[in-house]
Amino acid sequence: MTVSSAFDCHGHSGDEIFDAIVLGAGITGLVSASILHDLGCRNIAVIDEFENIGGNHIDRSINGYTFDIGSLIFQDDSPLLKYFPELLEHYVPIKPTWGKLTPQAFVTSYPLSIRDDIVRAGPWGIFRIVLSAAFSRVARRRIGNAREFARYWIGDYLLRRSGLESYMKRFFGVPADWVDLEFAEKRMLWIKEHASPRVLLRYVRRHRAPGPTNRQLARPREGFNALYEVAARTLRQRGSVFHLGERIESITRRGTQFDVRTGGRRLTAQRLISTIPIARTLALCGVREDPGLASVTLISLYFSFDGNRGFDCSILYNFAHDGAWKRLTMYSDFYGRVEGREYFGVEVIAGHANDSVTIAEQDFRAHVAKNGLFAGDLVCEGSQVVPCAYPIYTGQAHQRVSRALAQLADFGIESFGRQGGFDYQPTARVSTLNAAAHLMPTRTSDA
Repeated sequence: MTVSSAFDCHGHSGDEIFDAIVLGAGITGLVSASILHDLGCRNIAVIDEFENIGGNHIDRSINGYTFDIGSLIFQDDSPLLKYFPELLEHYVPIKPTWGKLTPQAFVTSYPLSIRDDIVRAGPWGIFRIVLSAAFSRVARRRIGNAREFARYWIGDYLLRRSGLESYMKRFFGVPADWVDLEFAEKRMLWIKEHASPRVLLRYVRRHRAPGPTNRQLARPREGFNALYEVAARTLRQRGSVFHLGERIESITRRGTQFDVRTGGRRLTAQRLISTIPIARTLALCGVREDPGLASVTLISLYFSFDGNRGFDCSILYNFAHDGAWKRLTMYSDFYGRVEGREYFGVEVIAGHANDSVTIAEQDFRAHVAKNGLFAGDLVCEGSQVVPCAYPIYTGQAHQRVSRALAQLADFGIESFGRQGGFDYQPTARVSTLNAAAHLMPTRTSDA
C-alpha cells in the first residue's frame, strides 16, 4: 500500500491523501475501516489520540497480573467475527456467573432473585411487594424517566428492597429520576422482561431456562492489546494506516475534501468517519457550541487477594444502599491465579468518590469489610481513570444529540457509535451492528 503525498488539484504538497479517514480506533472504528475496505476504499487512515487500539478497552499489566477496562465478555457468534474471523482463536472460552450484593448484606443471583428479593421478605413483605406493584401499574402509568420506568414494572417497595434503585444511581452517576426514559428503555429492558408473569412463574416453578447456544469468550490472558493488534494487522494488510497517540488539531473542508491536522501532519480524504465524542468533533470543526452531553468518568481499581472472598460468582454487582463501587470482575476465575493470588477489577463512578482514586479505594475496602467480603490480604495493585466511559442521558439528551449530529452531517462528517453517536453500546456485538447499519448501503427492491 502506498499513500499519496504528491501535489494535485485536491491536495497540497506534503498532504497524506487517503480514500477515507476514520477518527477513533475502538471497535466501531475498526469495523468501520473493514467495511470501508469492503466498499472499495484502498487506503484508509485510522487516527486515535489514545496510544492503544481498542478505544476504552484498555489493559494494564502490573506485577504479573493483567487488568482491563471495558466489556470483557464476547460470544463466538458475534458479528465482530464476520469482519475479523482471525480473532476467534485468540479468545479464551469461559463460563461466567453473575451475582449481586443485596441491601440485606448477602450475595444472590443477578439481576433478580425470587427467593431472596421476594420470598425472604416474609408474608407482610410479599403483600407489600404485590400491592406496590399493582398500585404502580394502575395509578402511576405516566412514565417519564428511569425511576418511573422501573417503578411501573416492579413497584416502589421492591425497587428499594432489591437495591435496584441504589444500583441505578450508582450506574448512571446521577439519581434515576434525572435519567431520560429513552436511556432506561435501552439499558434496562431486562426489568420489563423479568417482571412479566410468564418469567415470574418460571422462577416460582424453579424451571431452568435453556443455556446460551453460543460460547462465552474473554479477551486473551495478555490483554485487549493482544486481541486488537490482530485486527489491526488485517487492516494494515488491506491498506489501513494507523496514527496512534497523535493529538488531532483541526478538521477543515475544502470542496469535497476533508483535511485533518494532527501534531505533525495533514491528512486528506473525501470521506470522514468519526467515532470520537461528538463535542470533540464539533470543536475540531470550529463549532464552539457545546451540546451539553454528559458522560461518566470511570475509576477502575485493580486488586490482588489471598483469603476468603465470600462469594462464588465471577462478576458481582453492588445493589447495596451504600458503597460507591458498582461492579467487580474476578479475572482470576477466567485466567487462573498468579502465584496463588486471585485478582480482580472494581468499577467506581468518579463523581461518587469525589473524583479521587484514594477515596474510591478506601470506600471499597470499608464497604466489603462491612459486608463480610474479601477477608484476607487485599492489595491494591493500581488504578486507571477513564473519561467519557459511557454516555448519560439527562434533560432530553436525545434532542441535543440529534441537533449535534445534524450539524456534523451538514459539515459532511458521518458520526456514530458509543462516542460518535452518544449511543450506549454495552457490547462489541451492538457496536458492530451499529457500524454496519450506518455504513452498508441500503438495498432496495426493484420496482
